Amino acid sequence: MILKELNFKSFRNLKDGSLSASPGINVIYGKNGQGKTNLLECIWLFNGLRSFRFAKDRELIKEGLDLAIIKAEFFSQDREQSATLNIYPTRRECEINGVKKKSASSLLGVCPSVVFSPDHLSMIKNGPGERRKFTDSAICRCKPRYANIYMRFNKILSQRNALLKDVSINGGEKMLEPWDISLASWGAAVVFERLSYIKKLRDISEKIYFGISGGEEQLDINYKSSFGCLENDSMKEIENKLLLKLEQTRKEDISSRFTGFGPHRDDIDILINNKSARNFGSQGQQRSAVIALKLSEADILQSENDERPLIILDDVLSELDVERQKFLLNKTIDRQVFISCCDTSAVEYLDCGRIFNVNKGEIRIKEK
Repeated sequence: MILKELNFKSFRNLKDGSLSASPGINVIYGKNGQGKTNLLECIWLFNGLRSFRFAKDRELIKEGLDLAIIKAEFFSQDREQSATLNIYPTRRECEINGVKKKSASSLLGVCPSVVFSPDHLSMIKNGPGERRKFTDSAICRCKPRYANIYMRFNKILSQRNALLKDVSINGGEKMLEPWDISLASWGAAVVFERLSYIKKLRDISEKIYFGISGGEEQLDINYKSSFGCLENDSMKEIENKLLLKLEQTRKEDISSRFTGFGPHRDDIDILINNKSARNFGSQGQQRSAVIALKLSEADILQSENDERPLIILDDVLSELDVERQKFLLNKTIDRQVFISCCDTSAVEYLDCGRIFNVNKGEIRIKEK
């Protein structure tokens, strides 16, 4: 995936304009609050997913307007392509190669990219939901069909939870049986894909983290099931275990009016030297762990789709010493990269393809 040209109109604070990118390293620099992250967010949206800043669509549109338009010309899947994304306050519309699509999610897999933002530290610092979100989002980009599996599971879960609010312990358990069967089936598909992904992620990320730490620390990742499934379980074994757990805890669920066990309650343990990164990791260790996971995500995405993903690094270099910066960038040397920073001193040693300055939303290319 190589982004060649990006056009934007009425997007956040960016002045209407365009950017012609280098196929190598692109540095986006400027003072805080000028629009660097807005530009990176604009690029990321061509994944077909929501903003990596968790912003609502209305927040992506310049204040006082009701439509933002971004266009991209890129080389992907062995051919020149184009995409247009129209962002309205409550919806998005997209075209790929001039053909209107049903939804922006049609872009999944077309413009593969991986992003690191300081907000991603929440993957370690916050609760299980953030780690599940990272895993599910990464799988969606590798296997777009997973998005349908995940949405189907969540729809059934929502319907079961709604039923739990209406049934009683006396006589209500029978009403849950068909929902349990359906939830176990789709939930098993979710967990099976997660387990497969975590295996790959572990193998790659432990090597990358070992390099980032200078060979002094070890990273490990394990899937933590809420209902007892094991890493090498088949999909049918996962389904049977989940169905049994749902049957065993029906009265408990009716009492709490919530489904207490399943994929929505699972977690991913992130360990550094066999200790919880969340509870015992330093700020630097946590940041290095997330960077390792993100670089591993890029490697998996490339191996699954035979397409080099674009790498977006938002304000990452300022927190790393020069040696760690060099290791990080060496891992991205054969991919197109967009890096944001406050000034160019952090990347002076790089052979940058292009350097862009962002000032009050205006983007200008800086001559070398």
